[in-house]
Amino acid sequence: MAPGKKNKVFVIGVGMTKFDKPGARVDYDYPDMAKEAGEKALTDAGVPYSAIEQACVGYVYGDSTCGQRAIYHSLGLTGIPIINVNNNCSTGSTALFMARQLIQGGLADCVLALGFEKMERGSLTSKYMDRTSPMDKHMEVMINRYGMAAAPGAPQMFGNAGREHMEKYGTKPEHFAKIAWKNHRHSTNNPYSQFQDEYSLEQVMNSRKVFDFLTLLQCCPTSDGAGAAVLASEAFVRKHHLENQAVEIVAQEMVTDFPSTFSENSCIKMVGYDMSQRAAEKCFKAAGLKPGDVDVVELHDCFSANELITYEALGLCEEGKAGEMVDRGDNTYGGKFVINPSGGLISKGHPLGATGMQRKLLVSMREERPQFPQWPLEGNGPSLMGIQTGTGLK
Repeated sequence: MAPGKKNKVFVIGVGMTKFDKPGARVDYDYPDMAKEAGEKALTDAGVPYSAIEQACVGYVYGDSTCGQRAIYHSLGLTGIPIINVNNNCSTGSTALFMARQLIQGGLADCVLALGFEKMERGSLTSKYMDRTSPMDKHMEVMINRYGMAAAPGAPQMFGNAGREHMEKYGTKPEHFAKIAWKNHRHSTNNPYSQFQDEYSLEQVMNSRKVFDFLTLLQCCPTSDGAGAAVLASEAFVRKHHLENQAVEIVAQEMVTDFPSTFSENSCIKMVGYDMSQRAAEKCFKAAGLKPGDVDVVELHDCFSANELITYEALGLCEEGKAGEMVDRGDNTYGGKFVINPSGGLISKGHPLGATGMQRKLLVSMREERPQFPQWPLEGNGPSLMGIQTGTGLK
């Protein structure tokens, strides 16, 4: 391949499981999840597993080589390289990122990206208490600004980012609650969502407090589930006559933290604002698009506070104006953007290894599109943009 030249990459098949409360399905382990998602993706692509040249498999909670166990006895034993990926909440999208790079660089023509997670109930906790926490410096920023409360760490981090936004821009608790209210309403159209219940704004605001203004219905649940995608080169697509189903990934970027994450005593920066902003800028530039060109956005709403902050980081509105955007309804059907039509993590669920995979694939799930009646189906051909951050927070 000529220096600087990159192959086009297409999604030719996708599959996913329903996201469930941990343990909801009896005797349903991660190999079962991987089998279901993987077989669906291969069937959707119309290719056998023998066509897969490499696999990138993401999960967070599990022993070494769970990726191999997930694939061997459910999809096949063909001797291909299987790469295990662990990048916290970005795990699924990182598996997709790596699979895309293999095809971009001309190292493979057909690659499987798979993400799954089997989780425990309740808030996330550290598993290794005898070594440095990877989040210790992030927590230090929060503690220096707001101290530490008797509440789970993750909602504190993002809740304090929302608190800082309120102090700086006058945002109200109602703005965050409206985001969760919207996402729960969206999830009623998604049969794969862990929850499909619609709530009133009052119910969202009056549900059990988790931390400060963040209530239970504004926080994502832990979940079991899996998602998969078959990626292919243009040559593979043409050889197998898959042009009518191929969805090009026109841009995808991955960014990690900058010094500002830790040096500015800001919880907004600490939870990833600057790297999200940089990733968005790079992604829009690579795609030749602007934020205003986008109709549908799937973004990481682990908590309602993160969704609001991410509006600004992605350039969907001016800095400090996210509350006004929410009040105008520019984040749902009938507004400027439809954000998290899946129901988002808040309602759909958050199986860490599968989440980033599923969010990138919604627009390519052809058979599911009719369930979102206002989904923009027309245009010059389907495409995907992917933005991800690598701190493990997003």
